[in-house]
Amino acid sequence: MRKLVYYIGTSIDGYIAGPGGEFDFYPVGDAEQAAAYAARVNARYPETVPTALRPHAGLTDAPNRRFDTVLMGRGTYRQALDHGTPSPYAHLRQYVVSSSLGPAPDPAVTVIADDALARVRALKAGEGQDIWLCGGGGLAAALLPELDELIVKSYPVVAGAGTPLFGGAFRPTRFRVSGRETFPNDVSMTWFEAVR
Repeated sequence: MRKLVYYIGTSIDGYIAGPGGEFDFYPVGDAEQAAAYAARVNARYPETVPTALRPHAGLTDAPNRRFDTVLMGRGTYRQALDHGTPSPYAHLRQYVVSSSLGPAPDPAVTVIADDALARVRALKAGEGQDIWLCGGGGLAAALLPELDELIVKSYPVVAGAGTPLFGGAFRPTRFRVSGRETFPNDVSMTWFEAVR
């Protein structure tokens, strides 16, 4: 069975974006540290680099190593639309969960307008690689019962406000740490598996 994996960056205080959707405040170190960090992370998960940026990262022909499907909330997808990119991950099957977006602005994108939990269960039961949940926090909270793994990149910065990692109701859910790596730029990556 395919896994639903929430792979996301967050501040120390648990925000994945600022109050206006900003994500450029994450420190990545000096140029050498940033390049080494990007190379390491992109080599492990090349399919998480947006299609337009793949040539710049040397990933033009890189195969999808872990994921063949991406799932986004409306706010996450809106960031791509605002930059004129209606198909941000053209190398993946793209789904956007939104009851207000309307028809998909690109034929390569499927909009899930209702019952996202049932649709995700159906996707997980299908054939293929794992499913990447790339945001946002409200969608992650709604899909928490189906989350199999979290991959959290923790950046050494306090945001103070913004979009929480999990926005939603109080619902304690256990995960166990399955791995951790710290990079020279003080970013740490932790892998968690759901405890069921």
